[in-house]
Amino acid sequence: MTTPLTIQGWYRLLKREYQKRLLRDKEFSFLFEDPPANEWIAIDCETTGLDVRRDEIISIAAIPIKNSALLTSERLELLVKPKQGLSAQSVRVHRLRACDLEQGLDAQTAAKEFLHFIGSRPLVGYYTEFDIAMINKIVYPILGIRLPNPQIDVCNIYYDYKFKQLPPYQQYANADIDLRFVSLMSDLDLPSRHGHDAFNDAEMAALAFVKLQELVRSK
Repeated sequence: MTTPLTIQGWYRLLKREYQKRLLRDKEFSFLFEDPPANEWIAIDCETTGLDVRRDEIISIAAIPIKNSALLTSERLELLVKPKQGLSAQSVRVHRLRACDLEQGLDAQTAAKEFLHFIGSRPLVGYYTEFDIAMINKIVYPILGIRLPNPQIDVCNIYYDYKFKQLPPYQQYANADIDLRFVSLMSDLDLPSRHGHDAFNDAEMAALAFVKLQELVRSK
């Protein structure tokens, strides 16, 4: 017996069908296929800044997750050559210089490689809203739509997990839960990598996702 769809479920289904109709290049129709069971892709990107409209992606990392295993040997790592120069501040943050990006891909080529790599699998990350917005910026000209893949933010899973452990009086008081990456990793007893590196951040998000899945299942 199938479970009836909720209002949210119907909305997601209708949105997905609408996106499929708008898809500009049918080469990428695989994005709407059913994803493989128990598979996800952890993602992260580094950028020239934090302004989605003005700044550009300079590196992308994507790590497959299958069941509870991180397939780091099968990861995707791309350097992207920006059209504009790098500021000194952005170099200090992500430690990528103009010379490091000289042989990088153009944004369109990087977008196509990324799309073929992720397929229809759900995307996992830490505070994914910004990363997805930046990726949508380079895939939209190709697809004519934003990424249709389901998106999972480990912050939301972690917040719900910690919130349910609080006593009722703290829940009603909107208790403050520390969602900083380093705090989240420490609380989950997971190793922290050097931040502002696309591969390191994607790997930490993947580790947190797998650990949180195990913790939620055990409750």
